[in-house]
Amino acid sequence: MAGTIIGNGLTIEGEITSDEEVIVAGTVRGKLTVEGPLTIDAGALVEADIGAASLQVGGNITGNVTAADRVDLLAGGRLVGDVKASRLTIADGASFKGNVDMDV
Repeated sequence: MAGTIIGNGLTIEGEITSDEEVIVAGTVRGKLTVEGPLTIDAGALVEADIGAASLQVGGNITGNVTAADRVDLLAGGRLVGDVKASRLTIADGASFKGNVDMDV
């Protein structure tokens, strides 16, 4: 069971901090800091700098991403920004524009 779900049709602007898993299906603008795993569902829009333990991207992210463990860019996912993570996977059909720093 997910800790927090930002539902489809919901828009949040500002700074979000969580110490548990977060799933974004709606829109987030600002800053997103999650100590657990973060999932950006297909159809979600995130315009924010992100910090998370791990990140799965099925939707659209514009902003810089820092993950303690890994970033998985899923098919249909789109990421525009720099990534800092120890592991990065980019699935066939995903879109990525930015720099990668794996020296974490």
